[in-house]
Amino acid sequence: MSTPVTGSAALDHAADLADFVAASPSSYHAAAEVARRLREAGFHELDEREAWPAQPGGRFLVVRDGAVLAWVVPSAADAATGVHVFGAHSDSPALKLKPRPTTGSLGWLQAGVEVYGGPLLNSWLDRELRLAGRLVLDDGTRVLAATGALLRLPQLAIHLDREVNDGLALDKQRQTQPVWGLGDADSADLLGELAAEAGVDASRIRGYDIVTADAARGAVFGKDDVFFASGRLDDLASVHAGVVAIERAAEGFDADRIAMLAVFDHEEVGSATRSGAAGPFLADVLERIQLSLGADREQQLRALADSWCVSSDVGHAVHPNYAEKHDPVVQPRLGSGPILKINANQRYATDGSGAAAWHGWCDAAGVGSQEFVSNNAVPCGSTIGPITATRLGIATVDVGIPILSMHSARELAGVSDLHDLSRVAEAFFTA
Repeated sequence: MSTPVTGSAALDHAADLADFVAASPSSYHAAAEVARRLREAGFHELDEREAWPAQPGGRFLVVRDGAVLAWVVPSAADAATGVHVFGAHSDSPALKLKPRPTTGSLGWLQAGVEVYGGPLLNSWLDRELRLAGRLVLDDGTRVLAATGALLRLPQLAIHLDREVNDGLALDKQRQTQPVWGLGDADSADLLGELAAEAGVDASRIRGYDIVTADAARGAVFGKDDVFFASGRLDDLASVHAGVVAIERAAEGFDADRIAMLAVFDHEEVGSATRSGAAGPFLADVLERIQLSLGADREQQLRALADSWCVSSDVGHAVHPNYAEKHDPVVQPRLGSGPILKINANQRYATDGSGAAAWHGWCDAAGVGSQEFVSNNAVPCGSTIGPITATRLGIATVDVGIPILSMHSARELAGVSDLHDLSRVAEAFFTA
């Protein structure tokens, strides 16, 4: 097996990803950062409440809460033009603020939180955490807010738990409430800390959606700079790859199909929300695009039949310390390229046609690919892929990058894989 080589383009991509993750501590921040970058690249932001213009030759985006869709329309597009959708998600497992979040005891200020998704809870111990998300004010205004390093979930010392190295199990109510200061909870205000960061009056807050995020910046490390560690690689690695790809594809765009980046929220909790993949967002926007191109129902169905969705999410690289948890033959490695995700029970949407199409896009990009399939005794999770295929009938293939420490507060990827995924996404958009 050859040793992976980290090129300058891959290192530049990783540095930009570190910037992107730092700007995206919540799904709402991620959607806003995608929109900001694409507006700077010439995309026009649309409002769902207003009429949309005719779209041939245009670049557009629309944000719905923590989700964002962006697309480029060929100048020769007509009512039956298909779409190439690169899909990903903006949320990650975390701790989420409860109502009345300012708590504490014994002179400690604590944050009342509940568990969002399926985090590796032990990975959140003994690291500095941010709070981030949106505040909703008394007039309905939505304001993004984020702190710097503010909280920490301290572990009990080994002197007080001599059996801890034989197995750690955290009580999700009693032992996951982070500390953020000293004093009496009756005279403190955690939401006030967020309000101050956002420059708003805390008394105007009527609602909020706030989660924790690792405060440490993403970093390249290891021999020959082969590794990249960061919070929220699941799935900001795919979101960032898609943003970079559609920016590049939009320059001189002359593909036969509409190129679309679809970033959904709430994948980690099932996607069944207005901004999740199981909700109506993608279907609504596709219909409005088709209507702007003059499509009737017959032409809308023809366009969907001529479309593809690449659902991009992370998958499990083979772990050197837990090889028995992986398939004994199919063992993806960091630095060996993006992965094609396969499951006999369609937890991933890949089939033979999808596999062939994916390998074709990889060949066009000059990128190698590897397969992922689970050990039969270790069932896999799922993605937005089967949801999108079921809702719209679009041919769909599940892909991603291999990582270690999935659902940790800080995950591990291969630097070259991150860049290669973006290269394949660009080939897909321009096919």
